[in-house]
Amino acid sequence: MPLVPTRELVSKAAVAGRAVAAFNVITLEHAEAITSGAEAAGAPVILQISENAVRFHGGRVEPIARAAAEVGKASDIDVALHLDHVTDPRLLRGAADAGFSSVMFDAGAQPYAENLAATRAAAQWAHGAGLWLEAELGYVGGKPDAPASAHAAGVRTDPQEAARYVADTGVDALAVAVGSSHAMTERSASLDHALIERLREAVPVPLVLHGSSGVGDDELRRAVRAGILKVNVGTALNIAFTGGVRETLAARPDLTDPRPYVARGRETMAETVRALLAVVSG
Repeated sequence: MPLVPTRELVSKAAVAGRAVAAFNVITLEHAEAITSGAEAAGAPVILQISENAVRFHGGRVEPIARAAAEVGKASDIDVALHLDHVTDPRLLRGAADAGFSSVMFDAGAQPYAENLAATRAAAQWAHGAGLWLEAELGYVGGKPDAPASAHAAGVRTDPQEAARYVADTGVDALAVAVGSSHAMTERSASLDHALIERLREAVPVPLVLHGSSGVGDDELRRAVRAGILKVNVGTALNIAFTGGVRETLAARPDLTDPRPYVARGRETMAETVRALLAVVSG
């Protein structure tokens, strides 16, 4: 079935009082695992490819994007394709031709005025190309280019500033800093749910939670109830995949054919996707 625009999946989640989950795709097996897990959960899903993943594939976006899109089209659930954490304007301008319906443009490392100007220009271009544009305001922990902790004073998204930022840039969704961190390997993040509620009231576009791998099930449920509509997950899949590979190789140390251990890694990722979708989209 055809891919569904990200905008449509997020809008439907808002009406249903749920969130839609976006999972990072690095390899073809990631895309296969994500759609398999989503089918098992009976929930829509977003396949998202980051600028870092594009860099991993030699800077070529179309091969991995086309592969993920074909996996999504072969699924019997609704699947969208999203390009995540884009800082390179050239990559942004290739998004529509590569099959994406949405892009997260990341100018968060820049001072506020430069962030606003760059994001406004990105949103104007994206809308002209028919793309839904997500941006970020505040500091979501775990990025190598920003030194602050996710719990340091002044790094969380201010509701009034966020409202002005959305109005001045014209973005379609906003990733907010509410206590989560990228690349967490333990699910111990503590979110500011009162802040999420204030942001929901102040900001007229969908709110996005980055760094969700480090957020426990109860915290995720509360975040969705408070107003988060898109939940991004990456590291949890890599932990699952690597664990499955190690398990297989430990049991079969003489194995040289990659298919058994890659298949096990894919299975463990699919189960992780199913479990997380039951939390945020159930």
